[in-house]
Amino acid sequence: MKRIFDLINKNLNNSLLTGLRKRGGDVTPIIVISREKGSGGRPIAYLVTKLLGAPWKIYHKDIIDEMAEETTLEKEAVEDVDEAKTPIMTQLLNNIFGKKYLTLNEYYKHLLRILAAIGNRGYAVIVGRGANFLFPHALKVRIVSTMKTRIDWVMKYEKVSYKEAVKRIEESDKKRIEFTKALFQHDQQKAHHYDLVIRTGNEMSVEDAADLIVYLAKKKFKL
Repeated sequence: MKRIFDLINKNLNNSLLTGLRKRGGDVTPIIVISREKGSGGRPIAYLVTKLLGAPWKIYHKDIIDEMAEETTLEKEAVEDVDEAKTPIMTQLLNNIFGKKYLTLNEYYKHLLRILAAIGNRGYAVIVGRGANFLFPHALKVRIVSTMKTRIDWVMKYEKVSYKEAVKRIEESDKKRIEFTKALFQHDQQKAHHYDLVIRTGNEMSVEDAADLIVYLAKKKFKL
């Protein structure tokens, strides 16, 4: 654990991540969105990108695709590391059913390089991947919701039963919390990691949340 933590601390001081600024000293525009499953975080991110318009781009599953291409590993194998509990000190590169699996150390190195490239470009909406811990000058947003709302939305959009929706939410929460703690030694649920925490539901729609994020982004980045 200490070796990974030291690696992360070293890379967090990398000028690619901590010194991302445009000419004139303004902060490079980056929005990072952390979300609970079923809270509407992903559609909010896509809507934010659409409202801001070019040259803004969203980075979600394509981060995984890029990692898979860069490491010549199958996409499913990379995803297994990304959102699953992986033994940190003992997991080695194994061939399981013909697929190579990344250790957490290797995953982090690739993730850091890809996020640094995205950050240097700027005008990015990054969903998940613990990006809020890597870009101190980004607009950091957390999307949450009540359990009832999350269950209702998962049932509706993933077309599953109540029981299955609860199962998927609980598994997602557990995996994301464990992964973030293992990689960054932080609890992603704590509000002080974010500039803004939005609770979606009857009084805060996906559209409302996107409008609020866009307003703050324009103010923060002087757009």
